[in-house]
Amino acid sequence: MRKAIKGELTPKEEEVMQLLWEHGPIQISRLVELYPDPKPHFNTVSTVVRRLEGKGFVDHNEVAGSYHYFATVPKENFRDRSFGNFIKNYFGGSYYGAVSTLVQDEKISVEELKELLRLVERKGK
Repeated sequence: MRKAIKGELTPKEEEVMQLLWEHGPIQISRLVELYPDPKPHFNTVSTVVRRLEGKGFVDHNEVAGSYHYFATVPKENFRDRSFGNFIKNYFGGSYYGAVSTLVQDEKISVEELKELLRLVERKGK
């Protein structure tokens, strides 16, 4: 039975989730190897994985006497949830506010905005 997803993720938990989405199911020792130098200690990664398991984001299978951990939440579901929270927390729930900030900070080009408009128009038909 799948556990309910609880809580938000810390930056360290998000880092582990990215590795699990890309490389899981995987053992803790292999996760540690995937980190850039300086690599975190095995026990640190293990603690983060156990916290993620407690929150319902991660589960494991036992294979030949060792645990192989995997994400229980698809990356797309997490991305949608996290993005919604980001918009709520930093832009008062206004997606317009987020896009206008990108325009003001010159983080999005005119061509990209035109493409977004075309996408919105196609979606509306």
